[in-house]
Amino acid sequence: MLETKNADRIGLLLSGGGARAAYQVGVLRAIAELLPTDSSNPFHIISGTSAGALNAASLACHAHRLRTGVRLLEYVWKNISSDQIYTPQSGKLLGRVSIMLLSSMRTKNADVPRALLDNTPLLGLLQRVLKLNKIQRNIDRGLLDALSITTSAYSTGESVSFYQGMKGLNDWEGPHRVGRRGQISHAHLMASSALPVLFPAVKINDQFYGDGAVRQLAPTSTPIHLGATRLLAIGVSGNRSKTPPDNEMTAAPSISQIIGHMLNSAFVDTLDNDLEFLRDMNGVLNHIPHRIRDSGKVSAQKIELLEISPSKEINTLATEFYDELPKQMAKHIKPDTSSTLLSLVLFEKGFCGALLKMGYEDALAKESEIRHFFQRQI
Repeated sequence: MLETKNADRIGLLLSGGGARAAYQVGVLRAIAELLPTDSSNPFHIISGTSAGALNAASLACHAHRLRTGVRLLEYVWKNISSDQIYTPQSGKLLGRVSIMLLSSMRTKNADVPRALLDNTPLLGLLQRVLKLNKIQRNIDRGLLDALSITTSAYSTGESVSFYQGMKGLNDWEGPHRVGRRGQISHAHLMASSALPVLFPAVKINDQFYGDGAVRQLAPTSTPIHLGATRLLAIGVSGNRSKTPPDNEMTAAPSISQIIGHMLNSAFVDTLDNDLEFLRDMNGVLNHIPHRIRDSGKVSAQKIELLEISPSKEINTLATEFYDELPKQMAKHIKPDTSSTLLSLVLFEKGFCGALLKMGYEDALAKESEIRHFFQRQI
């Protein structure tokens, strides 16, 4: 990591969103190209949630050279296919939802499915491409302060950020969220990316965890707790449009629509709202004299923020690649009514390649802002 002032700590925040996380890799590729060729990881704190946690872990494993970590991610996302991530459970896919719900009402549950999809293939992929023992080595070498992976604890309802970092970092607790030190494992990555209903919960120690986007009310709080004073947030919002859609819903929503709506709310609303709050807080702090801020009477600090999010609606883009969806999934997910769910599970080359391209172009469109943000490294 290139030298910076002690008080200047750059955080990277990678949000969740299933297949949408391919967009983040396009952004990271542009950043890697704008920085010097042999640059090591420029981020002191890397914080990932859901599919963003997988990208975050790869960067942490290859902190010695940013381009190496990004190229690995590019290779994976450019050659990805749904069968590398999940396989549908046997039987009628969405019909299993009713079985799952009814079984939960029984006093003694039978051997029933705990999720619609089996993500065992994902575990195999992660074990092949991510050598997580490199994380501590990079921390010890000063290439990284901390990596955090956020999950959701089903038993407590808390957002739990597991972090592996240098000495001196402390656990924290806040409203419905906690930070816990621990060695990041493939189980943490599987838990953080376990989309509710779609993928099964993962047991870590004595608790079961699911997708980190659920109940994550303040995504930016994790990298800030770990010391970030500047923050790059790469979002994967499926719909940035502020105008109402032309087609109104005339029929009751399908199960796939409801699932998509619930997941989209978890992935999009909390990050957008948290970033808006952070900007508002920065605006308030601008009006507080430095002598008061420096006196310690004000606990909040100004966080320099750079956000890069999709310039086009990802859900609409996903419909253009609907034919890539495996047939067994296509029976239940329709492009005109379930585009949100489609964008989450469409782990296919065409769609992910288009997201990579969009992320790369969106980042280059903000080249001046990126250069200013990394001015000490360029």
